[in-house]
Amino acid sequence: MTGATATRVLLADDQELVRAGLRMMVDSAPDLTVVAEASTGRQAIKLARQARADVVLMDIRMPDLDGLAATRQITADESLAGVKILILTTFEVDEYVFEALRAGASGFLGKGSRPDVLIEAIRTVARGDALLSPAATQGLITRFLTLQDRAPEAAPGLLEVLTEREREIVALVATGMSNAEIADHLTLSPLTVKTHANHAMTKLGARDRAQLVVLAYQAGLAGGQ
Repeated sequence: MTGATATRVLLADDQELVRAGLRMMVDSAPDLTVVAEASTGRQAIKLARQARADVVLMDIRMPDLDGLAATRQITADESLAGVKILILTTFEVDEYVFEALRAGASGFLGKGSRPDVLIEAIRTVARGDALLSPAATQGLITRFLTLQDRAPEAAPGLLEVLTEREREIVALVATGMSNAEIADHLTLSPLTVKTHANHAMTKLGARDRAQLVVLAYQAGLAGGQ
């Protein structure tokens, strides 16, 4: 597959050795190509635009501007609307992950993940799906509730725009279930589930499934899962 049609990946990490390892793994996939490397958050923002990246592998802890602030700036930039951000973290769930998802990241992945897991993760966020495993999602809920020190405040009227079926599907998305798993659980087709999830995202103004999960937490829809 040529670079013109491959998913274009930007690596953002302040450790050169980490970037070298990531580049080797990403470039081993025929449908992925590393187009640039950044060692700071500011560089990541600049290069996301210049290199026309599709996916940014973003470390959180970087000098100059951290990955969290860089994520916010990239997702707030309309000219970078198609760029997906995959957060790289030392631990699967740490204190920054929820904020990263709320800032617009499409998911997160541990730095110690196997090459095949990393490659599939990039493909997942590139096609617009959230990368939230059930274990990570449950950890995320626990972390969120701990940070809040109480149940999440329901956003007034947030879910009133959704149909009963859409609310049901959003609640299941928030548990980390895939469309196929939700379809099996509700005896629906995966396409029907995807359609309902997409409608919910549009109505709630969610960038992707990861933000849909965040909104579900904030509305109290996922807290009891």
